[in-house]
Amino acid sequence: MSASPADVDRRWLRHYDPNVPHHLEYPRIPTYRLLDDSASRTPDAPCARFFNRQFTYRQIRDASDRFAAGLQRLGVQRGDRVALLLPNSPQFIVCYYGILKAGAVVVPLNPLYTERELTFHLTDSNAETLVTIPMFLEKAAGLLGHTPLKRIISSPLAEFMPFPLSLVQGMRENRMARRAERREIVPISSLLGQSLPSGWRPAEVSPDEMAVLIYSGGTTGVAKGIMLSHFNLVANAHQLQAWVNLDASGRMLAVIPLFHGFGMSVTMNAPLLAGGEVVLIPRFVARDVLKAIQKTKPTFFIGVPTMFVAFSNVPDVDKYDLRSVKGIFVGAAPLTKGIKDEFEARTGAELIEGYGLTEAVTAIMANPYKGQKKLGSIGLPFPDVDCKIVSLDGTRDLPPGESGEIVLRSPTVMLGYYNKPQETAETIRDGWLFTGDIGHMDEDGYFYITDRKKELIIVGGFNVFPREIDELIALHPKVKEGITVGIPDPVKGERIKVYIVLKEGETATAEEFIAYFRERLVPYKVPSEVEFRSELPKSMIGKILRRKLREEEIARRGGQ
Repeated sequence: MSASPADVDRRWLRHYDPNVPHHLEYPRIPTYRLLDDSASRTPDAPCARFFNRQFTYRQIRDASDRFAAGLQRLGVQRGDRVALLLPNSPQFIVCYYGILKAGAVVVPLNPLYTERELTFHLTDSNAETLVTIPMFLEKAAGLLGHTPLKRIISSPLAEFMPFPLSLVQGMRENRMARRAERREIVPISSLLGQSLPSGWRPAEVSPDEMAVLIYSGGTTGVAKGIMLSHFNLVANAHQLQAWVNLDASGRMLAVIPLFHGFGMSVTMNAPLLAGGEVVLIPRFVARDVLKAIQKTKPTFFIGVPTMFVAFSNVPDVDKYDLRSVKGIFVGAAPLTKGIKDEFEARTGAELIEGYGLTEAVTAIMANPYKGQKKLGSIGLPFPDVDCKIVSLDGTRDLPPGESGEIVLRSPTVMLGYYNKPQETAETIRDGWLFTGDIGHMDEDGYFYITDRKKELIIVGGFNVFPREIDELIALHPKVKEGITVGIPDPVKGERIKVYIVLKEGETATAEEFIAYFRERLVPYKVPSEVEFRSELPKSMIGKILRRKLREEEIARRGGQ
């Protein structure tokens, strides 16, 4: 990346931790080398832990080699798309790196997708091969014949679980597999059980080739395929490793889904680059995660604010020993002081609030690991990431303190949106990625997000950023969580509605909350409607889905 000092105001560099370099050298290698190079250095070191079973780097590397060769025997060729419909598990790591070693492209998918959603993703990506567990086989098998899908590789979780749990799980999964038995369904054991052909080597791919086709979460619109190169992924892993000095002694708790860019890069690629261990948790259940932390003693953990709220609601949370955790990356939503103070006191860990987006792999800035952290700030840009604030019309750069759109350039910026050249051109301009996030930079070079450009609510011609109201909701003592949504209004264009989940045992009225807002907001920002709910719709990483609530409201009003 080339940029002159006059080109960008990099005042953030002076606030880096002393051991974080201002610039990194990124090897131009295929992404699978992150695993293979660590396996060559420390073949017998622990690579992954799943329930009570531990896998070495040699085991994971060798399994990924055999999986790659097995894919090639099935007819998977360089550039083909192979979809993963898997929870966090050893086979996710094995298959992810195996797909890349076969020269193919990984398409990570959410296991909870409906058949309609899977039809879209498989058709849009043109994926002919899918890897899943027996639990999802019937759903996946229903896609054969009316999507590009030609074959499904079935991989029971039980194959990677210790006795006796594997026996119980295996029996259940085998029954489900028999129900969905078809010729196009291939057991993963038939791939992993075969020896490598003589002289077999991973495919030689260019670092600039697409390695992963990952879809945006769709929280603000229709999901788009984001093309990430091998170099993008390798660069982000190096940035993350450098920011917190990840090394082989580190143990990363991976409960954020690996099919999400945040989980894929921060909890898999970066620790494997460092030669550390990944503790795999298939799904988030607060008490189970607390137990796992106490038992496996991870040094790093990746979370979102809703997870920490869930921990606090576990009645006997203080009985768990969480002191092994030294650092916690927090993203996806704002972190309140209460959440931060409570969990830091409970663990002794540093909560490191950061920011990322799939169009740049994932995290591209964060508060310093050891240095000054500013509550509410998304932190400082990583090495080789340039950020600035531009006016909302994109015509001029803005000084510190002024709000506008956050734009960035980085070695991690995507190749583009798949089959969407116009949207790519609108998002990447002169090498700068326009994020769609509204925010500002302070005098020290710390960045802050105030809202999403697409989530701006316009009430009678006045701009309202919903995050301002979200923060007021979070401050209310009776509130567990809540969110602000702009809904269509025939007179004002839009009006403001808030959705609130109260803490257990609390009661409140809509009038009470509207009075609360009137005391703290100018009239045009005051919500006109309050709806109480027992829970709010969330993405797999715990982000409240504002768009879904808006869609529900529009549908309820007959599309008006």
